[in-house]
Amino acid sequence: MSPALIHPPGFDGSWLKRYRPVTAPRLRLFCLPYAGGTAGAFHGWAHALPADVELVAVQYPGRQDRLEEPCVAEMDPLADRITEALAPLLDRPFALFGHSMGAAVAYEVALRLEASHRARPRHLFVSGHPSPLRPRSHTDVHLRDEDAMLEWFGELGAMDPAVLADPELRPLVVPSLRADLRLIETYRPAAGRPVHAPMTSYVGDADPGVPPDDAAAWKELTSGEFSFRVFPGGHFYLSDQETEVLADLTERLGGAPA
Repeated sequence: MSPALIHPPGFDGSWLKRYRPVTAPRLRLFCLPYAGGTAGAFHGWAHALPADVELVAVQYPGRQDRLEEPCVAEMDPLADRITEALAPLLDRPFALFGHSMGAAVAYEVALRLEASHRARPRHLFVSGHPSPLRPRSHTDVHLRDEDAMLEWFGELGAMDPAVLADPELRPLVVPSLRADLRLIETYRPAAGRPVHAPMTSYVGDADPGVPPDDAAAWKELTSGEFSFRVFPGGHFYLSDQETEVLADLTERLGGAPA
């Protein structure tokens, strides 16, 4: 086995995916996917980041290689388990990036890392999600029947129409979608719990569920420096603006793009 492929002691390969392992990274970027998403959403990023930055993507239970495991439908146990999985990788400076549901999970993980491990992220990136302190625009989608729930995801641009129309694929994606929706729709953060890490909030200018003011309100949840940037696009602006997003992210992490 190549030395670059050797995992650190205690590394949990079910929770964490290293698509381009780096032997001695300057920094690790921990990435948390959106509702219904997988670690594979960040596969391409691993090769676009600077050579000395290692991307580590989180794989939630109940999808892909963890399909047989029960989904986690509450924030606290999910954030606790992710924090535990990341602990062996805290020997290097690190940052966190989360999109949509992943933004709220990244925030909760950052709180736990700072409180329990005295490990402050170099940066926390929250993308495509309103500040958890703002009122939610929806709270009942996870309670709707299957067709109505998938229709909502489709309108958001979060679902491939082919998946919606395929009766064989539906049973593979519906459980994780419903569990993730329940998690984020029932999530209520404790008031007055800012992280100390610098934070950047990203949002698409045409995101139907995240008004720019709500995305900018993340400023209330950090005692560090805060920055805010709006990109062209909807909820999944990341797909079309990947180069620009990674360039901005890399600059804030103090490196040059690959």
